[in-house]
Formats: sequence, structure tokens, C-alpha cells
Amino acid sequence: MEEQQAEILRAVEHELTALLRRGRAVSWEVAREVHPNLEPNAYGLLLWLRRCESVRLTDLASRLGIGKGTLSRQIRGLETLGLVHRDPDPSDRRAAQLSLTAEGQRRFDAARAARMRHIRDTLESWPAQDVAEFARLLGRFNDAWS
Repeated sequence: MEEQQAEILRAVEHELTALLRRGRAVSWEVAREVHPNLEPNAYGLLLWLRRCESVRLTDLASRLGIGKGTLSRQIRGLETLGLVHRDPDPSDRRAAQLSLTAEGQRRFDAARAARMRHIRDTLESWPAQDVAEFARLLGRFNDAWS
């Protein structure tokens, strides 16, 4: 039984590796759709900013599990590209509120729509219940991964 469990875990590792490899490739493509000079890991930042609408840099760093210095450098790059705007936080002038610019929102939404079409096309032959279960299990895995 122990060997069977080990084999199952190796299969999970194999599938995760394939998923992550494909995910990196898709991130490069989606990032280029947003802006030709956008780094692939910046798509995740844009996703959070789109979801939150406006968020403090320190809160975003905490949510993403990265340092404020690293995030600040990435945000400066997004500002340079005209995708992100930084405003002083009205409740604490030392802090910054981050949000997508109108152009950042437009570009992100267009790239996301293409990504969502690809996901929909990939899963269209699956029963709806399987898609829902897949989403639930991915969420559960991601929650536990931290």
C-alpha cells in the first residue's frame, strides 16, 4: 500500500510539473498580449490589481508572499509601461494605493478574455460537474500548498 501511495504522489508531481511548465509558457504569451515589454510574472500582479481595484503596496506584498522591495520594483516597471498608477493612501500619506490605469485595465481584460477562451475550449468536453470539482480541488490544493 505504501508503494502505491508513493506512485500516486509521483504521478501528482509529474502532472504538476507539466501544468507549471505549460503555465509558464502561457504566462509569457499572455504577458506579451498585455504589453510586449511585460515580464511574465507581472500578469499575476495585474490579476490581483484587477480583482482588488485598489490596494496598498504592503497589503499586495503580503497577499503575494513577496517582499515590499521586490514588489515595488515590479510596480515601478508596470508604472513605466503605463499599466499601473500609484496614489498616496488618503488614510496614510506614507503608504501608496495601487490600481490599474484605464489602459492597463483594457489591456489586461483583452488578454484575460483570450486566456479564458483557451481554458473554456480546453474544458468544453468535460461535464460541468467535473469542471466544478476540478476548480474545487485546485483551490483546496492551493490553500494547502502555503
